Amino acid sequence: MFYYNSKDWLLAIFRIPKADTLRPLIPTLIFIALYSWGIVYLEVNYLKLSENSDARNITIMHTLLGFAISMLLVFRTNTAYDRWWEGRKHWGSLVNNSRNLAIKLQVFLPVEDHGSRTFFKQVIPLYALALRRHLQKDSTMLQLDENPHPELPDFGHKVHVPNKVAESMIFKVHNLYKNKVISGDQLIVLNGEISSFTDICGACERIKNTPIPFSYSAFIKKFIFIYVATLPFGLALSMGYFTIPVTTFIFYVLASLELIAEEIEDPFGTDSNDLPMAKIAENIKGNVGEILG
Repeated sequence: MFYYNSKDWLLAIFRIPKADTLRPLIPTLIFIALYSWGIVYLEVNYLKLSENSDARNITIMHTLLGFAISMLLVFRTNTAYDRWWEGRKHWGSLVNNSRNLAIKLQVFLPVEDHGSRTFFKQVIPLYALALRRHLQKDSTMLQLDENPHPELPDFGHKVHVPNKVAESMIFKVHNLYKNKVISGDQLIVLNGEISSFTDICGACERIKNTPIPFSYSAFIKKFIFIYVATLPFGLALSMGYFTIPVTTFIFYVLASLELIAEEIEDPFGTDSNDLPMAKIAENIKGNVGEILG
């Protein structure tokens, strides 16, 4: 994740970070500029649509469609950000639940039981590391896909590592109960804390393997393309060759919003704006080690 000063306007305006949308859009922006130049050249020298009502009709169409496309993009970016923020809340819950489990174990376990403390000191942070790797695997993203994926050797028959880690914690807790190290009430409390880990894993998997419906995403891309492709026809005679930078800039704004939404709708990736799961897991390890140390 990229941390920045939100009040630094100069940094936001003039710096082009690795995650900026300008870099991946440069080839397409060049194509749009050349396409606009071709339309303006034909319009000025041959088509001359402004001599009849066609140009005015195209301009009116873009005015009406501009509001519709802005509403679609607002909904698209809000939906993507909701997924990003929900993922952050779940990982925040994982931090809190890991601390709560460690604190309860610190209180429940006898002072002389160093073996159990060492076990949980290692295994509790291990769950966060396992969950991070699990969410970044392609097989996790595609586990609800109806199409086969022979290119993924672990697709369909992989070991669910977070479940195995949670199972080892449950097994250890029940052994402590059988050996009368903890009471029945303490067993119920610890089971609830460990079960919350699996709930968080399931919620993160839901975000990971349920993308925005394809028809909606494809419609927005087609809408942006048609809107920008017809824009030079309505602007050519009124703006001349200024149509080229105007059309290119409009495409940059619309396409950038779509690219930003595509990036943040999967908060568990490795992009600059994705969640810092490795850092969060490292913080969990430090907190648990401090509590059980």
